[in-house]
Amino acid sequence: MPIIGNGSARLIGARVSDFRGNGPLIARAQIAAYRSFGYDVIRVFTDLYQMAEAMGATVHYPGDETAYLDSPAITMVDEIGRLTPLNPLADGNLPAHLEAMRRVVDAVGSEVPVTGAVTCPFTTASFLIGAETLVRLTLKNPEAVHRLCEVALEAALRYCEAIIATGATPSLTDPMSSSTVISPRLFREFSLPYLARLIDYLHRRGKSVTLHICGKSAKIWEPMVEAGAECLSIDNEASLTGAKLTVGHRARLMGNVHPSEIMLQGTPEQVRRAVFAGVAEAWDSPGGYIVASGCSLPTETPFANIRAMMDAVTEIGWPVDPEKLQASLQG
Repeated sequence: MPIIGNGSARLIGARVSDFRGNGPLIARAQIAAYRSFGYDVIRVFTDLYQMAEAMGATVHYPGDETAYLDSPAITMVDEIGRLTPLNPLADGNLPAHLEAMRRVVDAVGSEVPVTGAVTCPFTTASFLIGAETLVRLTLKNPEAVHRLCEVALEAALRYCEAIIATGATPSLTDPMSSSTVISPRLFREFSLPYLARLIDYLHRRGKSVTLHICGKSAKIWEPMVEAGAECLSIDNEASLTGAKLTVGHRARLMGNVHPSEIMLQGTPEQVRRAVFAGVAEAWDSPGGYIVASGCSLPTETPFANIRAMMDAVTEIGWPVDPEKLQASLQG
């Protein structure tokens, strides 16, 4: 699963900013990417800020680059009461994303699973009040952080319900919960309870859960599984071997080819060797392993490198022959 988001625009001659509010175009690009590369899961995704924008945050859309947060929805704790959970059928660009998911499911949902990206509560809370402010509040005003996470959780639940109605499956992403950003202790206090409630809802709707947390995550793998995630998407900063030994018997692993150093800047041969190395580490993980980029691919990732990832998996084949794999790595 090369995680292709905005890079799909290049396949149809569009600009990334053209995706804004345009569900049919997002769907067309995602379908084109799937048809071109033949990967096994489609993830409808443009940027992390769709939910926060629908709740009042300001997002900047460069001409042909991924959007970024311009300003949070609020700046003061006493403004939290002004926040109201989003309506995914009417607010911001969420209706366009839902239309895209529906169109992709209708077109190719019988061939591969279709997922829709959902930003998790702690991360959305950081976009609502600002990341630095939120982290500071975890120490100075924890009650305010919990209030923000409650609002963000309700928003996520509503968006997940709408995604499921399209026939797609929510896929959870929570970059601000990374140990690169907050300590494992703060993760357990401020992120884990809301993740667990969100995942419990998805389980009650009959959905399994893939959870991606960027950056360093080794110290929170166990609570990620405790929250109920069946699949952990591992960033390139994390060790597949470490994850296999720690939680591989409890969850499927996914990752972790470097999206920039290898997929964007490397050669097809470097991509091939990175895929072989990842499979050598994790093919025997008890819960299973999915070859994937460590995070969403940069927009300008060469198509030849994406094809190299897919070709490498085909070359390895199934079942995996460990001796052949090692010989290829040493050759």
